[in-house]
Amino acid sequence: MLDLAAAVRRLIAATVLNRAPAESVGEIASELHALADRLERHVPDPPPPVTDMSHPVPDRSAPHLASAGAAMAASMAFDVVIGPYSPLALPVELTLEPPRAVGRACFTLPYEGPPGCVHGAVIAATFDIVLTAANVISGAAGPTVSLTTRYLRPTLLHEEAMFEASVDRIEGRRVFTHGRVVQGGTTTVEADGAFALIDHSRTRSLREERRS
Repeated sequence: MLDLAAAVRRLIAATVLNRAPAESVGEIASELHALADRLERHVPDPPPPVTDMSHPVPDRSAPHLASAGAAMAASMAFDVVIGPYSPLALPVELTLEPPRAVGRACFTLPYEGPPGCVHGAVIAATFDIVLTAANVISGAAGPTVSLTTRYLRPTLLHEEAMFEASVDRIEGRRVFTHGRVVQGGTTTVEADGAFALIDHSRTRSLREERRS
């Protein structure tokens, strides 16, 4: 699956960047449709969910907590931001460094918004995951209620962008988390998210009921 995702990522980049003549593009498209036909024969009906919302809550005393970020990515293998099996994901590298979560990424041309810069929607999606990871550290993970981003200056493609996030406060059934993007020592974007505290055991039971 890692190899398949990597191959499709190459195709995405080549699709965006290619300047092949129309005849060649048509031939390649026909070949790719044939490959898609082969893969689709192995898709269950109905398709199963691919997202696991029950993030493991790490032990903050664990000596190798940074590896918990990789474990979270593995539990969300098809996530559009950090999923190693998702060809739509860069993927962003996630680490847990209590009390903050950190996402590191060097976005390429398929993620472009303004020329030479990362698309704002891609930044917002990355924040959603990194802020959630900060909530996981605090044992307060839950679905996003709202996410606000403030774009202070462009975030450049092809240069490492570091997403930092930590929980600001918990009020009743709401978790409020703050984050920022740092690139070249400068903050380019800030974000604030509000998240709902939920009973994950109930979520899992409801998911099992729907599957049955």
